[in-house]
Amino acid sequence: MSAPSTPVSQTVPAAFSGGPRSVTFPVVSPRGPLPVTLAYTRVGSGEPLLLLHGIGHHRQAWDPVIDILAVERDVIAVDLPGFGESPALADGLAHDLPTMNAALGALCQALEIERPHVAGNSLGGLLALELGRAQLVRSVTALSPAGFWSPVERRYAFGVLQAMRQTALRMPLPVVERLSRTAAGRTVLTSTIYARPGRRSPEAVVAETLALAQATGFTETLRAGASVQFTDDVPGLPVTVAWGTRDRLLVRRQGVRAKSVIPLSRLVRLPGCGHVPMSDDPALVARVILDTSR
Repeated sequence: MSAPSTPVSQTVPAAFSGGPRSVTFPVVSPRGPLPVTLAYTRVGSGEPLLLLHGIGHHRQAWDPVIDILAVERDVIAVDLPGFGESPALADGLAHDLPTMNAALGALCQALEIERPHVAGNSLGGLLALELGRAQLVRSVTALSPAGFWSPVERRYAFGVLQAMRQTALRMPLPVVERLSRTAAGRTVLTSTIYARPGRRSPEAVVAETLALAQATGFTETLRAGASVQFTDDVPGLPVTVAWGTRDRLLVRRQGVRAKSVIPLSRLVRLPGCGHVPMSDDPALVARVILDTSR
């Protein structure tokens, strides 16, 4: 779970704060330390806040809220391994929860961040709770986190995700671009995860469709999630679990289960929001995250 505090390398392609960056650092494996490279964006000032996206998405999922958060927080939005601009893990490292915990802990050491606040959505929410359980963070905000499903609900969610992935792989880019230009087309492409898909810009819809199609870590991450069930409390730190009332992927009754597993957590309803609520109601989501991290 531990890693040296000095990264192998860091690159900053853009000269301004908030530009895309990447960092490479070692993570312990059965074959010895192996390098992991993660892309990230870092903006703002204040206590550190780590943002983790869901499966098949990328760090730009947080764009609707990142400027609001950056007023009060040093915000680090990360592309998880095998998603966005982060390459898949090397052979010898599995896309499972222990490895993700180790990689994210090593990332914080590499960036010299001590126990950040963390907010995550879907897979990212599950990872945020795992970091909280390991006491590696100061607070946790989990938006529709994975891991509180029944077997039937998990099979349904995985089936939907696989169908979305196949659609993204098979749909020609000109068709995606044409659909993205209208609110109706954006609804066709993204209504599974957004309650208000018309609010997404055409450019964002095209980018996230490509991110889903090009996600090299998708299959291994989904396979690793087949046996995941979050059953442990997260004691000793503030935890908020928030669920959109119009979540069509992980239905909101899973939030009640999360509250029973983590009894001291705050369960928040996000009216009119879908599975990825940052775009549906940026002001509300930012307020929930900041309230938790205060």
